[in-house]
Amino acid sequence: MTKTTAFHLWGRPLAAFLAVAVLGSCARTMRDTTSGESSTIGSLVYVGTNVGGDQAASIYLYRLHPATGALTPVSVQRGGDHPTYLTMDATHRHLYAVSESGTFRGQANTGGVSAFAVDAQTGALALLNQQPSRGAGPCYISLDHTGKEVLVANYGGGSVSVLPLQADGKLAPASANDQHQPPLGPHKNQDHAHAHCFITDPVNRYAFAVDLGTDKVYAYRFNATTGQLRPQAKPAFLARPGAGPRHLTFHPNGHFAYLENELNSTVTALDYDTTGTFTELQTLSTLPAGFKGENSGADVHVSPDGRFLYTSNRGDNSLAVFAIEPVTGRLTLVQHISTQGQTPRNFALDPSGRILLVANQNSDNIFTYRIDAKSGKLSPTGESVSLPSPMFLEVLPDFTK
Repeated sequence: MTKTTAFHLWGRPLAAFLAVAVLGSCARTMRDTTSGESSTIGSLVYVGTNVGGDQAASIYLYRLHPATGALTPVSVQRGGDHPTYLTMDATHRHLYAVSESGTFRGQANTGGVSAFAVDAQTGALALLNQQPSRGAGPCYISLDHTGKEVLVANYGGGSVSVLPLQADGKLAPASANDQHQPPLGPHKNQDHAHAHCFITDPVNRYAFAVDLGTDKVYAYRFNATTGQLRPQAKPAFLARPGAGPRHLTFHPNGHFAYLENELNSTVTALDYDTTGTFTELQTLSTLPAGFKGENSGADVHVSPDGRFLYTSNRGDNSLAVFAIEPVTGRLTLVQHISTQGQTPRNFALDPSGRILLVANQNSDNIFTYRIDAKSGKLSPTGESVSLPSPMFLEVLPDFTK
């Protein structure tokens, strides 16, 4: 049996609670409905959702118990319009979220970016300010390694932006923006450029933008002092035609990287050259043998110890587990396992590497799994929670202790 926790507040269902807006409060504290345990356990989990409306409760906060995988509801808070992707700074003082929409405060062809102050005792959020993302449908946000610049990928607009941070954590207007251009890939979903991921390399010298529409990983020389981007003459990597690259992640050693390809459901192991280019080592399917039907690859993460790689499949609704060969960076399939829900857009590992959490967007739930330290294999904990359209999981050490 799977133990499922839905958000109920003071004995009332969440839907009833949301109908009564408490406008004077950004965060609404919730009773522990699962275990009655105090706030001293495990990790904090902020969940970005596809819930729309500036005044809607759209970012959820849980505590994760690492021994059991149980998620205890803490609060649900106003996170802006469609806060589908989040990032927290290293000091745990500020959280940043995209607003994945096509308009922002009456401006067309741009979404938004929101800055929040984080309460050190409760984890609650208070809006500081917002800025336009300078492209429609922002779907990804990250911080550079200095923690002074926010990087945003605009999926609908096919562009990337850099927004500097002020000393108080507020967002300044974008200091840089780059529009990706054709040629496009051959797949029907590659109708125009679709920036899907934007991160810096481990030493903060280059920024890389992954574009699903053009089958490219773009390279920029990145200036963390000025927030400027200098596009490089050649892409950092050209994916196979129609692959639709989506997300890029680096191995902890900084020498390997892994690219999740949405449209052909593959993952590519890459060797990273510190001059800002990648070389393909290997490309494998993320699907089980014999799978028939529609599927799109989604997320990719390396375990904290660098020994395993995890990817998610939407359609097959599974997680794929790979072992990473430590010398070559190549992958060997270990396992496929059901996500117990539909459309696993995002998943995350807790800081200890003991628990994996998966957000099933279209079945409105999050499930947790134990990670076997030796094999990397996943096994369900039997714990889950229900909430509307979970899209992203930010898992952090519990700094409120």
